[in-house]
Amino acid sequence: MSTDDDPGTTADQPTTSTQALDGQLSMTTARRRLGVEIAIVLGLSLARSGFHAVIVLVDRLTVPTALADQTATLNPSQSERPWLDLLYQLYYLTFPLVPVALALYLLAPTMRKAARRIGLDWSRPWRDLGVGVALAAAIGVPGLGLYALGRLAGITVQVQPAGLDATWWTIPVLLGSALQAGLLEEVIAVGYLSERLRDLRWSVPAIIAASSLLRGSYHLYQGFGPFAGNVVMGVVFALWYQRTRRVMPLVVAHTVMDAVVFVGYPLIPDAWLQTLHLM
Repeated sequence: MSTDDDPGTTADQPTTSTQALDGQLSMTTARRRLGVEIAIVLGLSLARSGFHAVIVLVDRLTVPTALADQTATLNPSQSERPWLDLLYQLYYLTFPLVPVALALYLLAPTMRKAARRIGLDWSRPWRDLGVGVALAAAIGVPGLGLYALGRLAGITVQVQPAGLDATWWTIPVLLGSALQAGLLEEVIAVGYLSERLRDLRWSVPAIIAASSLLRGSYHLYQGFGPFAGNVVMGVVFALWYQRTRRVMPLVVAHTVMDAVVFVGYPLIPDAWLQTLHLM
């Protein structure tokens, strides 16, 4: 029989077992909300691109033309009128970065704290720059070799990195495209995804696998060679992040690689290009 002097058994005071149950339910709810959050962020950005890339690949594999004889053009022109083309390019450069802002907003109470959490800051500018350039060289040169091997094996399409007409704004737009890709892919596929999967108690190997497979998925429209190459790149970048918790060198590396390809592609002699594409 309970009395007013026995607070442990009153209706107003929860028991220990009830508190534990409430804690488990709260943790389950929190994990479910994190899973939904990840699905929304990826669905608005890289997972969406991955599903689109799979559909494009299916399309490419189900037409009479061989995969090696098909072409994928990056940074295509959107209009024959230069001023309108520029507006299109600025639109395509700007709005894909909204999911990046969303991911940072969800990671911490303020954008500054979120950026610090994943190392997206200039607290070590020269070191980040040096590491980024070194990573770009270490990944970019073998990447060209994988592209050539993919062309030889017939599993990679011919990639045209720069489809813009030559105007005064072409190079700035191409550099902006390189920076956008660096921010979008490294912040979301590495920084944000790693942190959220870590919050869900995923193991390090599982996090690395998820990040690298996501990176490979949205390159499938270029064929199986770029998929494999980007999975390898994803493993290297995810491992680096797990060791350093800094995404800024990865953004630098990605931006440098894309900038060299986008801007340098038109400067490569036609004979070299023909040799590379026909390998």
